[in-house]
Amino acid sequence: MDFRQLRYFVAVAEELSFSAAARRLHVSQPPLSMQVKSLEDELGATLLRRTKRHVELTEAGALFLEQARRALQHLERAGDVVRQAMQGEAGEIRIAFTASVPMFEAFPRIVQSFRGRHPAARADLLHMSTGQQLQALAERNIDVGFLRPSLLFCPPPDIRVLSLWSDRLMAVLPAGHRLAQRRAPLPMAALSGESFILFPRGLGCGLFEHVGVLASRAGFALQVSQEAREGATIIGLVAAGMGVSILPETYAKTGIPGVTYRPLDTPDAASRVLLAHRADDDTPLLARFFETAAASR
Repeated sequence: MDFRQLRYFVAVAEELSFSAAARRLHVSQPPLSMQVKSLEDELGATLLRRTKRHVELTEAGALFLEQARRALQHLERAGDVVRQAMQGEAGEIRIAFTASVPMFEAFPRIVQSFRGRHPAARADLLHMSTGQQLQALAERNIDVGFLRPSLLFCPPPDIRVLSLWSDRLMAVLPAGHRLAQRRAPLPMAALSGESFILFPRGLGCGLFEHVGVLASRAGFALQVSQEAREGATIIGLVAAGMGVSILPETYAKTGIPGVTYRPLDTPDAASRVLLAHRADDDTPLLARFFETAAASR
């Protein structure tokens, strides 16, 4: 049984005429009759009663007609999905992002705009560190990632990146800290000897690496007293007087009391958010997502 036989049978059953069905399908009548007879032989049932002047459905034919129509509808929908996928209108795209990315106002707009323009596409959102994203891209477990890499990041040759947004790293201090009252930007060296609360190094966090480079260039090694996986947790621990931190200025939007944010007096504190994908991934859906994201810059 194949879909051509189903189409031929449905046409005859709806027209109740082999000649009319042949005209509708733009085929000659003999092969049409042969295909319907072959279908009946395969099913072991008579689907149509034929006389010289009349064609009618048998009881088995009426039941089979309903199922044949459904099968053809499923086939048509499957074809539509494939055509939409080829045009970048359907399919699945797996999107990863670092913790601070959703705090940029443009991020939810990108996701909403993409979903609004491509309702047949599915967007799966995954929270990952920069290092985890690069590994997931290499292993083809995600399609695109919003990275916040370290200061020294250079994309590998198999990864392409688009620079989206930038902000600055800020010193996060307890409200009563000796440096909290200073109005001028803080030199990184002023934080030498402080206990730092940072994202874990083992997660491949680009922010941890960036802060480490800043400390090294200022002439001291980081003293990390506490690690936390969530930015809000880090800020809460700073407010509790457990240490200081350095975070992107977007975290100031959390509004957690008991902390003070101070800019760092170094151009190296500029932090970038990049959009990354595999260089060999040329799927239309990915191109549509990049178009949407690029418009946010």
